[in-house]
Amino acid sequence: MTAYPPNRDTRPALVVVAHGSRDPRALSTVRQLLDRVRALRPGLPVHPGHIELNAPLLPDTLAGLEAFGTGSAVLVPLLLSRGHHVKRDIPDMAAGARLHTRVAAPLGPHPLLVEALHARLTEAGWRTPADGAARRASAVVLAAAGSRDPESRADTAHTARLLADRLGVPVVPAYASAAAPTVPDALRALAARGRTRVAVASCFTAPGRFATECAAAAPGIASAPLGTHPAIPRLLLHHYDRAATPLLRLAPAS
Repeated sequence: MTAYPPNRDTRPALVVVAHGSRDPRALSTVRQLLDRVRALRPGLPVHPGHIELNAPLLPDTLAGLEAFGTGSAVLVPLLLSRGHHVKRDIPDMAAGARLHTRVAAPLGPHPLLVEALHARLTEAGWRTPADGAARRASAVVLAAAGSRDPESRADTAHTARLLADRLGVPVVPAYASAAAPTVPDALRALAARGRTRVAVASCFTAPGRFATECAAAAPGIASAPLGTHPAIPRLLLHHYDRAATPLLRLAPAS
């Protein structure tokens, strides 16, 4: 169990819930991201918890917080849409804890997520052409992990629409697994419609197998995962603040 200092802060702890990955770059990214959150909100207790594959697992994080006197925690999924993990796995793990918890919304869809996606595309070299003919030949594929949950796909489609509004070209959602179309299929469909200048926007929080495979399918520009882009820690804190308010009402008076 992770050792925590005694908690005398009446604010709920922030637990950033990552999926977990066998790729060591993912764990490194989570740690760096939490450091960015702490820098934005000094004094706020910020802890990681993983659904699987990496330590600490979420139940261990919650048990450690409880053991050291934390009364409540907000669990903010480091996930990009609704789905089984957000709607079932995380709440089920939280239900086993004695401290008061609330599960916040996932990262998307949200304008701050779109800000990070746009920035990563720009860093990779994307420029929306001013010329009308070039714009009609341009598009972006939004590459996401994929889920069988229709609400997850709806969230990804919503994010794609927000990004399309920002870019001024069509943005097509595509998936690495569990949903259609795949990234290669989306690229072929766009090419058949005359959209031959296509970039792939990586809708992944950290490097890993899915992000690598989707980037490899790109005919040209492929953006990096979101990682520690400044919009992501701001978004985590935004969701924390929205979910923390009911818990603050439960805090004992000092």
